[in-house]
Amino acid sequence: MITRRGLLGLAAVGALGGCGVISRKEAAAPAPSPSPEVTPSPFAEADDPKKLGGTVPFVAGKAMLGSYLGLDGMTYPEAVKLRREQLGRDQRITHVFYAWRDNLPSSIEGMPKKSIPMVSWRGPKYPRILDGRSDDLIAAAARRTRDFDRPVLLRWGWEMNGDWYDWGGPRNDSDPAGYVKCFRRIRKIFDDEGADNVSWVWSPNWNSSPNEEWNRMEAYYPGDRYVDWVGVSGYNLNKEAPETLFDGFYRTYSPRKPLMITEVGSKDHGGTSKADWIKDLSAYVARRPAIGAVVWFDTDTHPSYPEHWRIDTDERSTAAYREMARTARFSA
Repeated sequence: MITRRGLLGLAAVGALGGCGVISRKEAAAPAPSPSPEVTPSPFAEADDPKKLGGTVPFVAGKAMLGSYLGLDGMTYPEAVKLRREQLGRDQRITHVFYAWRDNLPSSIEGMPKKSIPMVSWRGPKYPRILDGRSDDLIAAAARRTRDFDRPVLLRWGWEMNGDWYDWGGPRNDSDPAGYVKCFRRIRKIFDDEGADNVSWVWSPNWNSSPNEEWNRMEAYYPGDRYVDWVGVSGYNLNKEAPETLFDGFYRTYSPRKPLMITEVGSKDHGGTSKADWIKDLSAYVARRPAIGAVVWFDTDTHPSYPEHWRIDTDERSTAAYREMARTARFSA
């Protein structure tokens, strides 16, 4: 039985200029058998392995390390500076959240020069897209994104296999096919507007709520021609190992697309638990060649939520994250 905490609002304000709602799910699901030897040749089913990732290309053997970065009492540029000092490097992915009616960004103040923006864009319920009434809004968003001076990862309608967002199947008459139609329509409008700097990220939650056959993540997949990266959200809330969170997803999609852990964080369960989990995540990614990016939810600004997901809640966690950030695997 899958349960979750109530929806929690998070405003991406100030330098980021957007807003969104992020939910944290508590899930008790059977863990797949740990499989430290999961190292298949990735992308066996891909049409052209050389073009994997679209405008944000997958680099074999390397992974980008980025974050949603929002620290209490700091502007975004200040938070970027702090992390640079702690880690000895910059974020390769700058994750930001925007509401459906927000103007999507054409720049982000304080973003590192070599960082790639990942824009998580909320959605409405399906009829507002499928009946055409949002076409002008989508086209305007495409033109703004087109004006960015670099490639953009666009993550529309994430965690659609959960019951906590308006664009999720459970809130749309249990209709995964409607989500697929929305994703394809949005992509077509972006393509028509010439937003060819966009790399499209499809990103379910690691498990589904409700946990029913119609709501499995595969039912929401828009198709290989519409997706450049396949992402997943998964948090260590109840002492879940990385294998528990990500192996089912990995087995399903690693033969066809580069993978990205688009949201991840670890709760501190006492002692060295958080540092140990970060080390486990680093080792996990090292054994799974199809993972081309990891994006930490690096924040302590969740309203009404006690957990600080930021990487530096204690010295051991900071050191473990710094060690992960400096490995060759995360040198992309």
